Amino acid sequence: MKAEKIYFTNQEGLQLSGNLQKPIGQKIKAYALFAHCFTCGKDLKAVRNLSQSLNQKNIAVLRFDFSGLGQSQGDFESTNMAPEILIGHSLGGSAVLIVADKIPSVKAVSTIGAPSEAEHVKKLFQPHLNTILEEGDAEVNIGGRPFVIKRQFLHDLEGHALQKSIGKWRKKALLVLHSPQDKIVGIENAREIYEAAHHPKSYISLDGADHLLSKTADSEYVGLLIAS
Repeated sequence: MKAEKIYFTNQEGLQLSGNLQKPIGQKIKAYALFAHCFTCGKDLKAVRNLSQSLNQKNIAVLRFDFSGLGQSQGDFESTNMAPEILIGHSLGGSAVLIVADKIPSVKAVSTIGAPSEAEHVKKLFQPHLNTILEEGDAEVNIGGRPFVIKRQFLHDLEGHALQKSIGKWRKKALLVLHSPQDKIVGIENAREIYEAAHHPKSYISLDGADHLLSKTADSEYVGLLIAS
């Protein structure tokens, strides 16, 4: 599958880097925007597998790093791409649920192991909360990797009523994907997201999968489900 490097600037002026992965030799049916999990990145194996499955169904996928990696070598707006599908994994799922109603081109949203409230992520750095609030930031270790968490990030989490945002949707389809064995984000989150949404909506159980979709078969299966 063909991948094109994309660079663009976020609202804080930070350069973000992404890959626009397109099907080869086929007419593109739709563009999907993928938001990765809090401790992941665009190049996670599961994300690549999922994107390839979508490409097989002639859906192009833009996946990007939230952390601002790479150097600016292009203009995101010049791609003439408007996403019709939003896909979010874990906290990325919470993010797409919040913004879906603000993007007119979006027709469908899919979440994978997403928390029903963005504040869920706070438990990942609970021991450092007081330091972050009192000193403005703190370095925390999540999944073996260091991250600097700022006070503003906590305030942003508190400012989003995710289930209320979902309830405002009209004419956008929702697919909730979640594993009953997910040890990071409990299955009850899937129920709360599903119940907050209007129809059309669907829930599919990813029985046996882990939170990161580390088995190749699971990530490929998820991609085909979303494409369908």
